[in-house]
Amino acid sequence: MFGIPGQAPITLTPAAVAQITKLMAKGGHTGLRIGIKKGGCAGMEYTMDYVDAAEPNDEVVEVDGAKVLIAPMAQMFLFGTQIDYETSLLESGFKFKNPNVVDACGCGESIKFDEALFAK
Repeated sequence: MFGIPGQAPITLTPAAVAQITKLMAKGGHTGLRIGIKKGGCAGMEYTMDYVDAAEPNDEVVEVDGAKVLIAPMAQMFLFGTQIDYETSLLESGFKFKNPNVVDACGCGESIKFDEALFAK
């Protein structure tokens, strides 16, 4: 929908691919849908949900068996994003390196996008 032909809208690191395939195998789901919703102190939050089938306008990215579906309303916000999975002593989780984010709250749970994205 908002992509460049021949270029995936998002990229997945090997660690993210491994974690997504592990989660899908464990839960028996087809993929992981990523979206954006209003919320948090910076204004927007990422969402992640297990899915068993793609919706008609989902953008589907599949890498080595890891299937990520991007909800239609999130596609323009996620274009160019790298998704990683990091594990540290205190926490483990998916990390979004998104070039469209201009600010984030201190806890890292909510984000703010460039206002120019809303004008499209």
